[in-house]
Amino acid sequence: MSVLQIETAKIFQPLLAGARYKGAHGGRGSGKSHFFAGLLIEDSLAEAGLRSVCIREVQKSLKDSAKRLLEDKLAVCRLGEADGFRVFREVIETPGDGLITFQGMQDHTADSIKSLEGFKRAWVEEAQTLSTTSLALLRPTIRAPGSELWFSWNPRRKTDPVDVMLRGRELPTGATVVRANWSDNPWLPAELEQERRDCMRTDPDQYGHIWEGDYASVLSGAYYAASLTVARQENRIGRLARDPLMPIKAFWDIGVRDATAIWIAQFVGREIRVLDYYEAVRQPLGAHLEWLRSKDYGNAECYLPHDGSQEDAVTAIRFEDHIRSAGFFVTTVPNQGKGAAMKRVEAGRRLFPAIWFNAEPCSPGLDALGWYHEKHDEARNIGLGPDHDWSSHGADAFGLMCVAYEEPQKRPLVFPMRDMRWVV
Repeated sequence: MSVLQIETAKIFQPLLAGARYKGAHGGRGSGKSHFFAGLLIEDSLAEAGLRSVCIREVQKSLKDSAKRLLEDKLAVCRLGEADGFRVFREVIETPGDGLITFQGMQDHTADSIKSLEGFKRAWVEEAQTLSTTSLALLRPTIRAPGSELWFSWNPRRKTDPVDVMLRGRELPTGATVVRANWSDNPWLPAELEQERRDCMRTDPDQYGHIWEGDYASVLSGAYYAASLTVARQENRIGRLARDPLMPIKAFWDIGVRDATAIWIAQFVGREIRVLDYYEAVRQPLGAHLEWLRSKDYGNAECYLPHDGSQEDAVTAIRFEDHIRSAGFFVTTVPNQGKGAAMKRVEAGRRLFPAIWFNAEPCSPGLDALGWYHEKHDEARNIGLGPDHDWSSHGADAFGLMCVAYEEPQKRPLVFPMRDMRWVV
């Protein structure tokens, strides 16, 4: 009897043992997908009748799936119909009437997901795109004895559901997770190595995310991408101390059904020093004010967008009046009119060279600025203005700060008049 031998990089060896959850995260060239494809074939050989599903959040066609990779692995391992593997257009049959199928989670509902009951392997590719809803549907569905859920991904944000689950403080019971990068791949092709070196040289701000598996700090093409890159190069993102003699200013984006964001800043000369950032989703106004007090910003001058003059749906009192009654000085910035969002972006880009950030407290806000981008209509190949997603709240509050900023005026020099006598 022949023995199947699949070469495995040392970094993936912990994933060879059985585990309810297996995760591999990291950058390009690590071999994550190749490892899981080989493991799926190995498990299908070891357990006759094994049913498995390869999953993506969105799968428009089989071109977006792992099917081609699995076919290539079967060819390399010289496995075919004589061994029980039969490749069809949409599925791969495995020994003992087993099956590998390919599906998109976005197409599933609470009822349709039941079709996966009895499956013992679920491999989620590009797991950074998996939504909270999809993850909540998938986990209890793959529940057959000895079943396993596998996740491979290049991290994008700390708050992505797969990162919260497999890189958070408390891992699920029976989870094995590894970080794998190009440096862990002993078979890294020379072509990929050259691509890596080129990326390091030509796109250093994206290098860490693409190749080292770091979280994305700047989205390519984002409105503030270039500005953030320059700010890091000039060391304007670091540690900042509060000036005890200068007033504290709080710039808001008010959220009722979504997030409220607040930037804390001081205007010192011609510099804007950003000290802190706050964001909370669907919390009452009192929670935001309590945060200001807890951080010793109780005397902050609060700047609100134009909707600060609107009435709270619960109390029928204007937001600005609520905040004033709590003891804060309030200014409501008038609406900038048509194209207000882009006017805020333009103001932000213009002032960015004069802005300094307190890195650690502002980290979530910097993530938002690095992500804030234009919504694109692919069919017509046109831009539709700023995309209103998770990043827009922090970006709008930042833009409000830049719109409200007034550059200090130079005072004329005044010299004291000396006693002068006129001689005729």
